[in-house]
Amino acid sequence: MLADFCGLYNACLQQRIEAYRRRGVALRYAQQAAELCAVRAEEPALARWSFTALQQVLRRVETTYTAFFRRKRGFPRFRAASRYHAAAFRIGDGLRLLKTGRLAVVGVTGGIKVVWHRTFPPGAKLGTAVLTRQLGKWYAVFSVEAEFGGAHGVGDVGLDLGLNALFATSDGHSEPAPQFERRAHKAQRRRQRALSRCKRGSRRRDEARARLAAGAARISRQRRNHAHKLSRELVSRYARLAFEDLSAAALARSRLARSIHDAAWRTLVNMTTYKAESAGAVVQLVDPRGTSQTCPSCGAVAAKPLALRRHTCACGSDLDRDVAAAQVVRDRAFGPGYGLWSLSVRVAA
Repeated sequence: MLADFCGLYNACLQQRIEAYRRRGVALRYAQQAAELCAVRAEEPALARWSFTALQQVLRRVETTYTAFFRRKRGFPRFRAASRYHAAAFRIGDGLRLLKTGRLAVVGVTGGIKVVWHRTFPPGAKLGTAVLTRQLGKWYAVFSVEAEFGGAHGVGDVGLDLGLNALFATSDGHSEPAPQFERRAHKAQRRRQRALSRCKRGSRRRDEARARLAAGAARISRQRRNHAHKLSRELVSRYARLAFEDLSAAALARSRLARSIHDAAWRTLVNMTTYKAESAGAVVQLVDPRGTSQTCPSCGAVAAKPLALRRHTCACGSDLDRDVAAAQVVRDRAFGPGYGLWSLSVRVAA
């Protein structure tokens, strides 16, 4: 099925290129979708699959073209069947859920056995499903409209993101930084060396590449699982949360790249944001400049080297450096009631 979908994707891409090259015509989704019935009549291999699933392939081409014209780079490329991993379906049209708990896909004989991650919420409305192949395993990802909101906590908190600790909160809690990649680094280096010794195009090289990819996928799952648990805990504890708006992509180009990738700050912030939205809580991002140089009590600004992990001020404030920065983040986000509202002068980062 994926091979046929990939062939249709490449054919649509080729048609668009040739139409513009020969006649200056820019084809759109509606024009190509109008020819789909004739294509299915000429190609029996495509006729056995769901019509709406084939339409999703055309929409995928349209989305790729739209993204290219928006960013002005990365012209759509032809896809190899081995790199075409996903197919989208409408629930009830091309893909059905059987009472036995299996999936029925048009063109696939019999029901597909499924190991369910969890049951659907009561009253859930199913929209679309994506069948995807990842490292030799198959997954079905469902788009569901339902009430997922959970209860949120009370109070406000600021969080200072870091590497010594994943984050420090304004009320004094410090979360240890995860080290998933560092713990798996030795094994991943061994798999990488095994891959480099294999002959290109050989079966052993494919197996070595699969083992390396499986190791990287395991690290990714660990990071996401950790971020899911922490974000749920934060939303359950607080009603309003403030994070530093850090540019993780820029920082990841430094010599601290491994630790920054392990921390996965952006993943944690994104997960906390959508969980807070569904629970009725609030997440705000604030300018990170000067948060660790500012006193949360009096607002005095004094540069401190990274080696100095304690904040002390002439006003009598004596706090852990990260906790003090978290309090400044909280004050910038939520205003009067704690201390500072915002900084009005340029300060060192």
